[in-house]
Amino acid sequence: MVGKKRNPELTSEQILTAATQEFAERGFGGARVDNIAARAGANKRMIYHYYGNKKQLFLAVLEAAYAEIRSHERELDLDHLEPTEAVRKLVAYTFTYFLEHPEFIRLLNNENLYDAVHIKSSKKIPKMHSPLVGQIEGVLARGQEAGIFRNGVDPVQLYISVAAVGYFYLSNASTLGTIFGRDLKTKNALKERLEHIEEVILGYLRKD
Repeated sequence: MVGKKRNPELTSEQILTAATQEFAERGFGGARVDNIAARAGANKRMIYHYYGNKKQLFLAVLEAAYAEIRSHERELDLDHLEPTEAVRKLVAYTFTYFLEHPEFIRLLNNENLYDAVHIKSSKKIPKMHSPLVGQIEGVLARGQEAGIFRNGVDPVQLYISVAAVGYFYLSNASTLGTIFGRDLKTKNALKERLEHIEEVILGYLRKD
C-alpha cells in the first residue's frame, strides 16, 4: 500500500495555524511545542524542521499576523472616498478587524510583555510599512483642501489613535465590563463603541 504523499506547504500552514492558536491562548512562555504538534496533527520533528525552534515559530506567527492585517488594509482603497467617509471606513475597519481577530490582540499583548524582542529580530515586519499611512495622508490632504479637516495632523499619530481606541476597549473588555457593570461585548455595546470612536476621531480632525 502506497502511503500518502506529504504536502510540505500544507503541513507548514497547519503548524502555523496550530501555533497561532497555542500562542494566543497560552502566550509565548506558556505555549508548548508538544501541544502545537498535537493541534497540527504533526510531530515535533516536523515543527523543528520547518521553523527551527519555539522562538522562531513564535516570530513566524507574528509575521503572518502582521502580513494578514496589512493585506486587508490594502483593500480599503480610501483614495476614492469623500474625506469624512474615508475616516469612518478606516475606523470601522480597524475596530471590526480587532473584534474578529482576538488572537491578534492576544499575540500583541504577549509580545509587548517581552518588549517586542521577537519583532525586533524580524527582517520582514519592519518592511511591512502600513499601506494605510500613505492613504491617510491623501485623505487628510483632501479634507484640508475642502476646509473640513484641520491642518498639521500627523498621519502616523492618527493611525495609532484609531487603532488604540478600539484595541484598548476590546483587549480590556472583561475587566472594564466588570468594573462598570456592563457587558461591553453585546451587539448594542459594540455599535455604541464604534459610533463613539468615529465621533472622537472626527471631532479631533474637524477644523475649528
